[in-house]
Amino acid sequence: MGHGSTRRPKARRHVSSWLWSVTMAAGVVLAGLAGLDAVGRPPSPPMLRASFVAAPVTPDVRLEAAVAAPAVAAPAPPPPPAPTARVARKGPVNVPSDPYAPEPIVEIGRLEIPKLGVNQRLMEGITLRNIDFGPSHWPGTSMAGEAGNMVVAGHRVTHSKPFRNIDQLKSGDEIIVTTYGRRAAYRVSSTFVVSPERTDIADPTPTPMLTIFACHPPGSARQRIVARADLATSPGV
Repeated sequence: MGHGSTRRPKARRHVSSWLWSVTMAAGVVLAGLAGLDAVGRPPSPPMLRASFVAAPVTPDVRLEAAVAAPAVAAPAPPPPPAPTARVARKGPVNVPSDPYAPEPIVEIGRLEIPKLGVNQRLMEGITLRNIDFGPSHWPGTSMAGEAGNMVVAGHRVTHSKPFRNIDQLKSGDEIIVTTYGRRAAYRVSSTFVVSPERTDIADPTPTPMLTIFACHPPGSARQRIVARADLATSPGV
């Protein structure tokens, strides 16, 4: 009896120790498996994981509104104003003593002389500041198609020399002028030569007329050659 009773407690202690070891080992394995993420890496620290899970995803309302809002096209610029209506002038401005006296450089239209192959922009001014850029309307005189005398000056041998062959114009030759969108055709009626002092060629006339002039002879300012033309058609656009 004594011998048998001694063995049984010893066997029980052995079994209990073995079960305790197996249980602990299983617990370690399960804890290790639970500590791995889906790809087998250790998880983030508990504090970081908790903050990541708990932080709500808040949409940026301003960004969503900007994306959802329909695109609005920029307003179109206002149309340019209509050309100002022109009226007959009382008379030409005085010619300054300085040929390059201060004067705004302004383009107002075009001048065409088919016979001479002229088709150039028309400036506005009586000084060389404008005449150097092309035929130039004498301020104070009439515009295209208006009642009165429309006067235009131009070079013969310098710059674009639009009136180089003005002496070749004959009666009936056409000159077309456009100013501020108004177009008028004239027919040459006469050509003549005057002295530089004869500014009366720019005086108003009772009927619509065009007067173009340039220095004469070519390369000299000793005289002026003038071509006059009568209005052939009413102004149009």
